Amino acid sequence: MVTRVPIGLALGLAVLIAPPAAAQTITGSARAVDGDSLSVSGISIRLFGVDAPEAKQTCSKDGAAWACGAEAQKTLQSLVDGSIVRCERRTIDIYGRSVSVCYAGGVDVGRAMVAGGWAVAFTRYSNVYEGDEAQAKVAGLGIWSSEFELPQDYRARNRLAEDGSVDRPVQPRPPRQVRVQQFRASSGCLIKGNRNRRGEWIYHLPGMPYYDQTRAEEMFCTEAEALAAGYRRSRAH
Repeated sequence: MVTRVPIGLALGLAVLIAPPAAAQTITGSARAVDGDSLSVSGISIRLFGVDAPEAKQTCSKDGAAWACGAEAQKTLQSLVDGSIVRCERRTIDIYGRSVSVCYAGGVDVGRAMVAGGWAVAFTRYSNVYEGDEAQAKVAGLGIWSSEFELPQDYRARNRLAEDGSVDRPVQPRPPRQVRVQQFRASSGCLIKGNRNRRGEWIYHLPGMPYYDQTRAEEMFCTEAEALAAGYRRSRAH
């Protein structure tokens, strides 16, 4: 006898059984894009909880510049070479990349990068690798054997997006006398930074006109952060 299941019940069961999108696992051969980004089976991956020097970033050792960003990329490539990489997605960033914890041969490659001194713990998003960073710093491994700028500061100074798509230094803008407000939520920082076609850097607060239709190129927790990054408040009322 064939038992018929009501359509509504079947759909409900499908929702319960289907894994959440954020938990998706991506597997395949991998290529290091830079020290904290991979391409796995053609999918762009940003390693969760780590921040490595940008591909073009240099550090200073014994008074001489050295290509620490390129070295970090080479190190990450060596970790994934010849392995089927498994990435467990935590979220998707505003650039559409899968932010994931990735394993090669059972090794957490993000942890390996931090433990080897080729990346720092990205504590803006997670403290999971702080202990590994502390040990690498004490041992003077990787970039800790040199003088270096934190990758997030390097990006801000050079106006680099998280995906490295923009690479043009700009002159710092004078501070503006603007009343600073702070917006936080459990989902993250809510102030949207956008660069329009006229080259203006503008940020939008929740509740402002055009906030919902604005495509965020950077997100900020406070107006102070947005102003420090060179944006001005939207004049729309």
